[in-house]
Amino acid sequence: MLHEITLKINGEEYQVAVKSHHTLLTVLREQLGITSPKRGCENGECGACTVILDGKPVNSCMVLAVEADGSTIETTEGLAKDGNLHPLQEAFIEHNAVQCGFCTPGMLMSAKALLDFNPHPTEEDIKVALAGNLCRCTGYYRIIEAVKDAAVKMEAEK
Repeated sequence: MLHEITLKINGEEYQVAVKSHHTLLTVLREQLGITSPKRGCENGECGACTVILDGKPVNSCMVLAVEADGSTIETTEGLAKDGNLHPLQEAFIEHNAVQCGFCTPGMLMSAKALLDFNPHPTEEDIKVALAGNLCRCTGYYRIIEAVKDAAVKMEAEK
């Protein structure tokens, strides 16, 4: 059975027919071509598919697409504005926090959700916010430093 749903993704509205059992991850990647959320464990354990759903980071592999009807979703594709990288993206590059890159979109979205909620996070706050995102290359130190740096830069831009 197909269900018509509406999603606002990175500021653009989409109407899409989805199957009852399809996850948000499946719809984003396979129907809409939004590929930054990665298909990893498909059990909500690795965080590679993290997106921001109505202001909160979620594992898109664990959300049925029909549950997201009417929601606002942010993915890594929506971070850069007017050709300029988001401060988090810049900080990840500057701190060499990108190794293989598989975890990067999920890390970026978890970090963005944190900074949207808490613009002055402690290192412990960052660790807690990123706890659901696994990095196979063990790049956690650089990722944490990048998030700290981005928080400072974002505050300075205000």
